[in-house]
Amino acid sequence: MNILGISAFYHDSAACLVRDGRIISAAQEERFTRKKHDPAFPKNAIDFCLRDSGLTVNDIDIVAYYDKPFITFERILETYLTYAPAGIRSFIKAMPLWIKKKIWMKEIIKEELGYEGKVLFTEHHESHAASAFYPSPFQDAAFLTMDGVGEWTTASYGVGRGNNMDILSEIKFPHSLGLLYSAFTYFTGFKVNSGEYKLMGLAPYGVPKYKDVIMKELIDLKEDGSFMMNMDYFDYCAGLKMTNSRFDKLFDGPPRKPESMLTQREMDIARSVQEVTEETVLRIARHIRKETGQKYLCLAGGVALNCVANGKLLREGIFENIWIQPASGDAGASLGAALFAWYKYLGNERKAGNKKDSQQGSYLGPKFDNAYIKDYLNKNKIPYTELGDDEIPEKIAGLIADDKVVGWFQGRMEFGPRALGGRSIIGDARSPKMQETMNLKIKFRESFRPFAPSVVRERVSGYFEMDGESPYMLLVAPVRKELCRMMTVDEEELFGLDKLHVVRSNIPAVTHIDYSARIQTVDGEYNKRYYMMMKKFDEKYGCPVIINTSFNVRGEPIVCTPEDAFLCFMRTDMDYLVMENILLDKTQQKALEGDIDWQKEFELD
Repeated sequence: MNILGISAFYHDSAACLVRDGRIISAAQEERFTRKKHDPAFPKNAIDFCLRDSGLTVNDIDIVAYYDKPFITFERILETYLTYAPAGIRSFIKAMPLWIKKKIWMKEIIKEELGYEGKVLFTEHHESHAASAFYPSPFQDAAFLTMDGVGEWTTASYGVGRGNNMDILSEIKFPHSLGLLYSAFTYFTGFKVNSGEYKLMGLAPYGVPKYKDVIMKELIDLKEDGSFMMNMDYFDYCAGLKMTNSRFDKLFDGPPRKPESMLTQREMDIARSVQEVTEETVLRIARHIRKETGQKYLCLAGGVALNCVANGKLLREGIFENIWIQPASGDAGASLGAALFAWYKYLGNERKAGNKKDSQQGSYLGPKFDNAYIKDYLNKNKIPYTELGDDEIPEKIAGLIADDKVVGWFQGRMEFGPRALGGRSIIGDARSPKMQETMNLKIKFRESFRPFAPSVVRERVSGYFEMDGESPYMLLVAPVRKELCRMMTVDEEELFGLDKLHVVRSNIPAVTHIDYSARIQTVDGEYNKRYYMMMKKFDEKYGCPVIINTSFNVRGEPIVCTPEDAFLCFMRTDMDYLVMENILLDKTQQKALEGDIDWQKEFELD
């Protein structure tokens, strides 16, 4: 049986194909349209899923959609009536799209696909919960979902057993941990639904100066993790922005203007809301363990992408183990809807893999073979070298050791927001200059943002204070103390971004200013070439850790095709590009005619 899962019309639209309970393919629409967080109906992602399996729409048995539009519409109407006449502008802006399109989702699906079969609608947090529990390695587990809002729900928990899962308790809109975090994302000058990870990365530069203010004025947090928010300070129910003038007074002035200079205030705000988020997650988790008695916890929803909170949750030992859906946002909800249809709606048996999940490394997107890549390069007279399979690990390891930045394009594209060695930019974690080089000359992004390490799985405990798996780069852990360099008295007195250039460990390019790192462990089961290259780097240069960042520049989605990869390679100061067995050297390339100057475009020095 073929089940097509779809999410659309909010942000990060996506599609996936599940066949007889097995995840076959999945991708976000943004990767094909090149519009970051594209909310459009995922026509291209659906086409890929069908084409990848040699199917047509006539082979699809069920289409599963990730939420219930009529309930969301009800929430929008009731919210407006509660706050009317305030909010009339946002209401008028939202209504045409709903009346003309969103509430007619069944008709849209059938019309877009030419499909006449069964369409199922799962509740938004059911989709998140299903995406967390069903692919997890646990036969029985508790689950926790947290995001901005889906229909009325903003957080939920429950229990999954075998093929069944039930939500036991929920928190309802407008009280939302995700929207609280997004409000501060907005207030510090970053984009909502896009810049939350920037806020998380900024937090270690600050002190929790405003934590007590948040806990006293904005959120009433109970011991069991339930909470209510003081809506006097927020404008997202009735307005077109997240916060209001009362909020400004609490936090010493108006919101930071986007792209303006970051100050210590924004850093302290980031640290404060991050600590509140962590405390909330921990209280909820303790309550879930007490109420359910389950040993394992599965997580999904946008808040589950807060890898700092995830790392703290794991280290607290509230649960024996946790599993986080790598596409925790709305994209992954398409997968949850499809799995919900297979297991709960159709009642099919489920047997978990104990140690291994069924996400297959999240390598679920398109792949391109050597013949395709060479044909593209030859047609465009682009010079390259072809390497044998055995040559690649040593060659790329040598380039990394020589302080070169390498675009790494191998196998299937990742599903979810993280590059995991399919569409990555890699470099030497030992280089003290590499973080700044990559941020300003390759990624064209803010200098404060940390880079993540990929580490050979069996060597992780020698470099980081963890000994488990983190294949999806969703856990933060401290760098081992014996590898760290303590700061001098003068360095300790530095403020804000002045701390950025202090070398903190033997792997400075991936060590954040609080001596932490967002870790990806690599074991070679699903990405053997990446693993073998890292093993060779360790063998020859004595380090099993490299930098791994997503293959894109600021404001663009991760690359999907060889054409995307070549353009990104040429528009940055990347030194080499390896696509499957094909190696491109920047020094041999002709400049792109009439191309934009991205350095100037983003006004970075």
